[in-house]
Amino acid sequence: MNLSLFIILPILTCLGILFAKGTQQIKWIALFGSSVQLIMSVVLFFQYIQLPASNTPAFQFDAVWYQAWNIHYHIGVDGVSIAMILLTAFVVVAGVLVSWAQDWQSKEFFFLLILLSAGAYGFFISLDIFTLFFFLEVAVLPKFLLIGMWGSGKKEYSAMKLALMLMAGSGFVFVGLAGIYFQSSGAHTFDMLQLSQSHLSKESQLLFFPFAFVGFGIFTALFPFHTWVPDGHSSAPTAGSMFLAGISMKLGGYGCLRVATYLMPEGAHYYAPYIIALATIAIIYGAFATMMQKDLKYINAYSSVSHCGFVLLGIGMLTKTSITGAVMQMVSHGLMTALFFAVIGMVYSRTHTRLVAQMGGLLKVMPFISTIFVIVGLCSLGLPGLSGFVAEMTVFVGSWQNADKLYRIATILSCASIVVTAVYILRATGKTIFGPMTDSHHLALTDATWTEKTASVLLMVGILAIGMAPFWLTNLIAPVSNDIIQHLAR
Repeated sequence: MNLSLFIILPILTCLGILFAKGTQQIKWIALFGSSVQLIMSVVLFFQYIQLPASNTPAFQFDAVWYQAWNIHYHIGVDGVSIAMILLTAFVVVAGVLVSWAQDWQSKEFFFLLILLSAGAYGFFISLDIFTLFFFLEVAVLPKFLLIGMWGSGKKEYSAMKLALMLMAGSGFVFVGLAGIYFQSSGAHTFDMLQLSQSHLSKESQLLFFPFAFVGFGIFTALFPFHTWVPDGHSSAPTAGSMFLAGISMKLGGYGCLRVATYLMPEGAHYYAPYIIALATIAIIYGAFATMMQKDLKYINAYSSVSHCGFVLLGIGMLTKTSITGAVMQMVSHGLMTALFFAVIGMVYSRTHTRLVAQMGGLLKVMPFISTIFVIVGLCSLGLPGLSGFVAEMTVFVGSWQNADKLYRIATILSCASIVVTAVYILRATGKTIFGPMTDSHHLALTDATWTEKTASVLLMVGILAIGMAPFWLTNLIAPVSNDIIQHLAR
């Protein structure tokens, strides 16, 4: 497959949106373009699994972009890339469907939403780290406008805070990538495959690993640089929150694994204890902070800080199983949190409140939305049969394989956070969905529309596909995890 289509098609969709006439035409163009991307991602998956096993990325294309700096438009995919592409495709289609009622400046809204997907696809298929950085920025800048224009609450403050924090992260990433480029042996290059075969000195790795890992870590809520997450998620429009939590935070996890850890293995080993410590703090702090929240969006936002801690914990443990679990957690959390934000948006658009205390008995008037709310809540707390259980258990098992006593203590503490997660999920679900109707005005509320139902079912398919039959995903990721572990052992 020509992987450039994953960049070209979103751009063509954006152009179609610009020249569309009428709100309905804009929405159908956005839905058609994102649906074609979803079909392409599924086709790519089936084409990839039929290829012979190899450590070399498939469907590569390489062209010189800027010769003076040896920058190439070099793209290709492996199992981890395809998992992220599938996640992106599912979330983008669901985001378009959930935003079907968006009529105010719909052209600009859907343009920015589809542009974000182009940045995410480009990021995940890039094999040149400068090209990867370029697409990272494409996937960052439109978020400022989405939150600032279509957000709610303290939207200007939240948009500015998110933009400044993520741009700071980008600055750290750039320093790390520049260090890799200038310290690489032989001819300077940004090519990830060539860099993996060269050797950076230990001193260079110890110097530049923190820049790359912390920079990408800011995107994935690395403690204590997570503070943009609650404000950004709570103020963003529903589709914006879905993209932020479902895809954008995964850009950071992917970069921490594929760039920082893979290209600087000695740095990864040296800083692993610090990564594990920060990840454990994020898991526990995020869980207890979520217990204190009364707003549904803040509950999901702080919960994301905790759940993304599992991603960093899996990466920091540096075992094959934990890295496989980290990638599974990225996919699982992306689907789960996108669906959670979608359901919260459905509830808010009808009740005009996100405060748990002002809701109750919604199951009586919104059975479909309430059912999805309960299921995604159970997924968040790790109910067997859903994706959250499989991903988190894989991280825990892989973490326990590390015999270091302090690492095992971190694993135990992280496992204990599940109890706290159960408390805040069951409490929020019980007060919001069950019990007596607290507001008589809610008796006139309507259930989900066809677009909302389609988006919910689409994301639920992904959650159940991982939870009920995870081997397709583990088999996709395992060869890449094995290659990373072999590289770390050099």
